[in-house]
Amino acid sequence: MIEVVAELSRGPVFLAGETLECVVTVTNPLPPTATSASSEALAWASAQIHCQFHASESRVALPPPDSSQPDVQPESQTVFLPHRGERGQCILSTPPKILFCDLRLDPGESKSYSYSEVLPIEGPPSFRGQSVKYVYKLTIGCQRVNSPITLLRVPLRVLVLTGLQDVRFPQEEAVAPSSPFLEEDECGKKDSWLAELAGERLMAATSCRSLHLYNISDGRGKVGTFGIFKSVYRLGEDVVGTLNLGEGTVACLQFSVSLQTEERVQPEYQRRRGAGGAPSVSHVTHARHQESCLHTTRTSFSLPIPLSSTPGFCTAVVSLKWRLHFEFVTSREPGLVLLPPMEQPEPVTWTGPEQVPVDTFSWDLPIKVLPTSPTLASYAAPGPSTSTITI
Repeated sequence: MIEVVAELSRGPVFLAGETLECVVTVTNPLPPTATSASSEALAWASAQIHCQFHASESRVALPPPDSSQPDVQPESQTVFLPHRGERGQCILSTPPKILFCDLRLDPGESKSYSYSEVLPIEGPPSFRGQSVKYVYKLTIGCQRVNSPITLLRVPLRVLVLTGLQDVRFPQEEAVAPSSPFLEEDECGKKDSWLAELAGERLMAATSCRSLHLYNISDGRGKVGTFGIFKSVYRLGEDVVGTLNLGEGTVACLQFSVSLQTEERVQPEYQRRRGAGGAPSVSHVTHARHQESCLHTTRTSFSLPIPLSSTPGFCTAVVSLKWRLHFEFVTSREPGLVLLPPMEQPEPVTWTGPEQVPVDTFSWDLPIKVLPTSPTLASYAAPGPSTSTITI
């Protein structure tokens, strides 16, 4: 029996273009007092990162799959397939790297191996939607002699910041001889530079504040004015807005605002509803504020953007956008007053009307949500940083 442990040194969340580092520890858990005949051996171990894509058959009409590549990868005992046994298509993968060959461990002995790989910058972000799923995993395959391959999968979360694809790592003007002993230092330097550049771009895009005012009205007149200070946010920020109802000519009885994502299948991949397909557009609510606002002059709300959510993105199959969805309940009666009279000749019990004729309408305001620091997003990652398997 051999125990294989894979540990991500910095957590399970990464920015596309960063370098993933993983320490793989192989241990013979038998006590050292066991006989030498209890030594264990592995023929080889290899590691690879891949992105698995799966689409809902009721929502997405994909081209017919190739018969040589079934939806479920077949079980194979002789070939290292990181996506073996998983549904969907492997749309992105890194070259496999061999960790070791012909490893023998005595009882109680363990050895550690370091694996590092740059996450592809051209791939989609991690996303689990109602129409499609993009799932990243680091897969480590190990095999004994004359035994099937055992796979250890470590789930990853990848954030994509648009625009980094066109940026090149700055090269120093001085020409220096290359040394293999400086490979890790140069890799770390590039990784740090990429994270710093991404942080600067995110800060520049989300720190600009300018009051945007929107007049809200229905068919009978003005309901109020909505104000928001910016339209670009990062994961983990709060969307803060104000609603001024004092200048409205139509009484607003109640309003609600929801922070939602809109997942839309691209037109060329939409399945027709007549064929029994589900809607090509789906909405998910991440936060909601509801308030009764009769006789309210001014109010505000704050909706947090979850760190575990996915920023907006667009691929050839699906797009994800963020929005604020408002719903208003207004009175049909002009100049509606539901307060008791101020002067009464004698004490009376006042009750409001049992029925008020109302109208409802909705309004959507698009906003933009960008990624945040992978270290900050790691706090909300559901997956562990360590995975273990026993062979």
